[in-house]
Amino acid sequence: MNELIKHKLEFLPDLPGCYLMKDSNGTIIYVGKAKILKNRVRSYFTGTHNGKTQRLVADIVDFEYIVTQSNVEALLLEINLIKKHDPKYNIMLKDDKTYPYIKITNERHPRLVITRKILNDKGKYFGPYPNVSAANETKKILDKLYPLRKCKAIPGRPCLYYHLGQCLGPCVNTVSTATYNDMIVKIAKFLNGGHQAVVKQLQTKMAAAAETLDFEKAAEYRDQVESIEMTIQKQTMTSNDFTDRDVFGYAVDKGWMCVQVFFVRQGKLIERDVSLFPIYDEAADEFTSYIAQFYKRANHLLPQEIFLPDSVENELIEELLEVPCLVPRRGKKKDLTVLAHENASIALKQKFSLIARNDERTIGAVEELGEAMSIPTPRLIEAFDNSNIQGTDPVSAMVCFEDGRPSRSKYRKYKVKTVDGPDDYATMREVVRRRYWRVLKEQLPMPDLILIDGGKGQVDVAKDVLQNELGIDVPVAGMAKDDKHNTSYLVFGDPLDAMYLNPRSESFYLLQRIQDEVHRFAITFHRKLHSKNSFSSKLDGIEGIGPKRKQKLLKHFGSIQKMKEAPNEEFTKIGIPQAAVERLKIQLNQ
Repeated sequence: MNELIKHKLEFLPDLPGCYLMKDSNGTIIYVGKAKILKNRVRSYFTGTHNGKTQRLVADIVDFEYIVTQSNVEALLLEINLIKKHDPKYNIMLKDDKTYPYIKITNERHPRLVITRKILNDKGKYFGPYPNVSAANETKKILDKLYPLRKCKAIPGRPCLYYHLGQCLGPCVNTVSTATYNDMIVKIAKFLNGGHQAVVKQLQTKMAAAAETLDFEKAAEYRDQVESIEMTIQKQTMTSNDFTDRDVFGYAVDKGWMCVQVFFVRQGKLIERDVSLFPIYDEAADEFTSYIAQFYKRANHLLPQEIFLPDSVENELIEELLEVPCLVPRRGKKKDLTVLAHENASIALKQKFSLIARNDERTIGAVEELGEAMSIPTPRLIEAFDNSNIQGTDPVSAMVCFEDGRPSRSKYRKYKVKTVDGPDDYATMREVVRRRYWRVLKEQLPMPDLILIDGGKGQVDVAKDVLQNELGIDVPVAGMAKDDKHNTSYLVFGDPLDAMYLNPRSESFYLLQRIQDEVHRFAITFHRKLHSKNSFSSKLDGIEGIGPKRKQKLLKHFGSIQKMKEAPNEEFTKIGIPQAAVERLKIQLNQ
């Protein structure tokens, strides 16, 4: 704990609010809320913590806090701050799974659609459904029973749906609002558990059609009845009432939390959601934050009520979501929350070995690499590789690994500008200078380790640029290969020397992954650029053949060879002047 943090801890208030933890680059890495800021923030810097929290605390060099008037305000502020700053240690739901809903649009001529987004557009939403297939099956039934509009834009003539009797045809008929309202009420009743009434109506119509010997119509009604029953029977009954509710349960072990959500719609358990993530705060607070983000950020549709486990502040969540949040004490409702907790415990145990193995391959490998090189743990690694063919189209590429995992949004490609011919050292000098001059200029996070795909010469060049030109002191190592082009050892130290790692260690496997990834990224970029340049270069620099005419030629002929073989008249047909055609032919035949 540094002096700045010690000083700030003395002045923390006894008030609710949010705190923002920062790393050495001033980046916000964790956002939390607290009933009493003084107690919560101080707890990070006192006592013992598990490994994950220790990593968080080790990265903290400063913090800020914002005081709020209530715990609910602190929870809302926490959601907004997480969304704004995207801290790497917080629970992130941006990639969370979404579920399909059936929606009746709020239009003059409404439609029935399947959507995964809940918008504030006054449409009516029903669901969620277990998957798109279940939603599609239900929608097909409703399309046959209630012929709402199908087209996004009303056409000028009837479509196939109109002729099949599945659309009222507002394109050719005047349909009253009362007709639509009556159909919407019936659809809502069907989706809210009133399908039995529809089944009885269809059965009555089927019997009537059979009596009049209209067997084709009777068969159609029969198929609709069977389709409804098959769709409804796929869902499992869990209660005798028809209240839409979400049932939450969670389990915690070794710094990880698993949350299970059961979606109960019309008394049926239709789907569950499983989330597994590391936690750095009290379990109940992390769980409260998860639920707030689940509805406020991930935009899940709020049910009529929510069931929560014990030890959770249901009043706080209820005040935030404005939906009844209950903690069942007995009976079937209690059994549901217990079942959610048991499922969370099982999922946590089943996945824990896999997570531990993955951590060992990533964060564990990074820590092992830092120990082997006698440097601080290189949480942020940037690696470079050059690519060219006998000096033509020279390029370089940089990949970024954070905590042992590729961070593809931070990959960079470089077209070499100042080097002529196959000069790998000069290429490395230019690219390293360009990369870290920009890092300094834009105050980007500085890597903990820079890896160069090459040997002593390339590493010397990179160190010279960093230390002597830019004044940057970051460890630099070369990833040397054997005669089979496989990762062999590191070139590292002062003076530079070969550093061998255990070929069966996770740190060695990490270096292999980095070297393979940067080579793949560089060679792919080079091939794409070389292919583009080699195809178009023969048309460049010809008087009378500018960019537009070059594009026209390539579109018409498709290849350089076909241009060579085509008669001059073929060129003049597409608007190329005769003089330009003659110069083009001379160029192509050289």
